[in-house]
Amino acid sequence: MISAEQNELMTRVGRGTPCGKLLRRYWQPVALVDEMRGQRPVKAVRIMGEDLVLYQVGDGYALMQRHCPHRGADLAYGRIEPDGLRCSFHGWKFDHAGQCMETPAEPAASRLCEHIKTRAYPVAERSGILFAYLGEGEAPAFPAFDCFVAPDAYTFAFKGYWDCNWLQALEVGIDPAHASWLHKYFEDEDPAANYGRQFRGTPSDSDLPISKVLREYDRPEIRVERTDFGMRLQTLRRISDAQTHIRVTNILFPQAFVIPMNAEMTITQFHVPVDDVGCYWYSIFTSFGAKVDKDTMRSQRLRTYPAPDYKPIFGRHNGWGFDAQEQQSKTFTGMGFDINIHDQFACESQGPIADRTQENLGTTDKGIVLYRRLLFDAIRKNEAGELIINTDGSGPPAIDGIGPTANMDQYWKEADEKRRRQSGWSA
Repeated sequence: MISAEQNELMTRVGRGTPCGKLLRRYWQPVALVDEMRGQRPVKAVRIMGEDLVLYQVGDGYALMQRHCPHRGADLAYGRIEPDGLRCSFHGWKFDHAGQCMETPAEPAASRLCEHIKTRAYPVAERSGILFAYLGEGEAPAFPAFDCFVAPDAYTFAFKGYWDCNWLQALEVGIDPAHASWLHKYFEDEDPAANYGRQFRGTPSDSDLPISKVLREYDRPEIRVERTDFGMRLQTLRRISDAQTHIRVTNILFPQAFVIPMNAEMTITQFHVPVDDVGCYWYSIFTSFGAKVDKDTMRSQRLRTYPAPDYKPIFGRHNGWGFDAQEQQSKTFTGMGFDINIHDQFACESQGPIADRTQENLGTTDKGIVLYRRLLFDAIRKNEAGELIINTDGSGPPAIDGIGPTANMDQYWKEADEKRRRQSGWSA
């Protein structure tokens, strides 16, 4: 049972909070590169309760406090110049590190600018996402995870906003049993006609639709284990004495998971707090087969998470698009065929911050139990100055396949090796 104090510890992420300090020790997604295209690459960003401004400077990007340290004017409406951002109020100009470069309204001999510096953070671009390091000291290296090392043509990035705390958004990905219910479709579709859609393909080494597997084999065995990068989950659905469906998913500590989208593509999804009661998910789709059709992937997702804010067209305000007739005949939820909306409903309907003191966890929640232990332990170590961040990770395997029941551990490892050997870039 989680106490109210423990729930507060895990969910509050503002500056100075224990969990906020922990998350700031890791690179955090702050925007899609797509959001910075156009004539004026400047964007207001809110992350973990901080209001910041992101802008392009030279060949890179800068991120700093949104309000000018002079008199608080909004720098999101400032003027971009080749080497910095200039406030529209009095013309004060700042470089990528937040150092004031000019105070033009001051006397010509003034050296005031030398003493003015605003809070700024380093920014790095990876696979269509701009990441920022908001912590103290030197930023950690990016691990050699597939989503970061795959060539651009084999990745696609997107995001979406959810109106709830970051932790309940992340925890939906540590709960593999829900897929048989929340994402249940009553009819199977042609996998060839469902490019870019999750749970509409076929597992590796099988022609059995994944929608049928989830629907008919709904009491999975779940195994969890700690790893150097966080944790691994294996979800086993026994098809017969001879064959079992396995889904291998991973948690990249502290707040991302890697799951199989289909036989050739994985999804690495980060859950990033806007503040205590809202978050964005950022997904990197990584293909081990053909190059990604980015235009199709983008257009599919913009229908429900439209730019420029990527806020969903369905939510609390309209019952997540619930249709009672659809629930009777087409989907278990009655909330359409986009699984992001299903997950959004499950997370948002718990409230802005879930009250975990009222939970009654079952055996299928063992992944959530282990993750919370990892989170508590990391918060404690970070507070004590003992946290060591491992940046040596690679992979990790995220497999969806059907193999021999008697040899599942060997099967998923061989399936991962085979996919990498056949890949145009991962071999």
